[in-house]
Amino acid sequence: MSVLSENIRFLRDRMKASQQKVADEISITRGRYSTYEEGRSEPPIELLIHLSKYFKVNIDLLITVDLKKYPVDDLVNLPNNRTLLPIKVDGAGENIIEIVPQKASMGYLSGYNDPDFVDSLQHLSLPFLRNGKFRAFPADGDSMPPYNDGTFIVGKYIEDRKDLKKGKTYIFITRDGIVYKRFSHQDDFGSFVSSDNTFYEPYEIKWEEVYEIWEFACSINTQELKIDNLEYREVRSMFEELRSEIRTLKRTT
Repeated sequence: MSVLSENIRFLRDRMKASQQKVADEISITRGRYSTYEEGRSEPPIELLIHLSKYFKVNIDLLITVDLKKYPVDDLVNLPNNRTLLPIKVDGAGENIIEIVPQKASMGYLSGYNDPDFVDSLQHLSLPFLRNGKFRAFPADGDSMPPYNDGTFIVGKYIEDRKDLKKGKTYIFITRDGIVYKRFSHQDDFGSFVSSDNTFYEPYEIKWEEVYEIWEFACSINTQELKIDNLEYREVRSMFEELRSEIRTLKRTT
């Protein structure tokens, strides 16, 4: 039997529905439905859509994931017919935070919705992070000082882009990669973000390219902060103070 046939049998039993009831709901005969549940044939895409809507589970999960392994009621539905697997806890009841290592960061773009891939990631628990789904991502480059290589940014999953707050930092999982940026504003087409390193120009991330958004929750440094990074922060602070003073002078003249 296929994953799909196992899943629709499991979901039907879970709903205590007969094959005839499901068949009636998706407008086919019971005999035809039974061939799908027994794995003797595969439904066309239009029937997959009907099954997905009836069982309230997206198509991707129906055909690729053994749903008996997961609490279906706790699945978090995402846009574009995707699902984030439910929050898991360790033996002490703390949230399990998956760690995406640097070498697996590109693989995350294709595996973020694959339960086996997510389960294969190392994880940790932080008792001060609760009430949400958290995941740790590697910082890369020098665009967001003092977070550089060797730092992990722990993000809290954002379900609705309307929850983005101006001036806050977020991890954007996009078609082109994983980026950590400061949010400025948004429109119907995308999110406008910037780097804290002013060497880099602000830009727009198109919504159609965004898979997930995670809000900064905390950071974990695996390397000591370098002296030059500290000096950079001091110089930047000095320039910010100077800029503020110039603005004050302009207002008073």
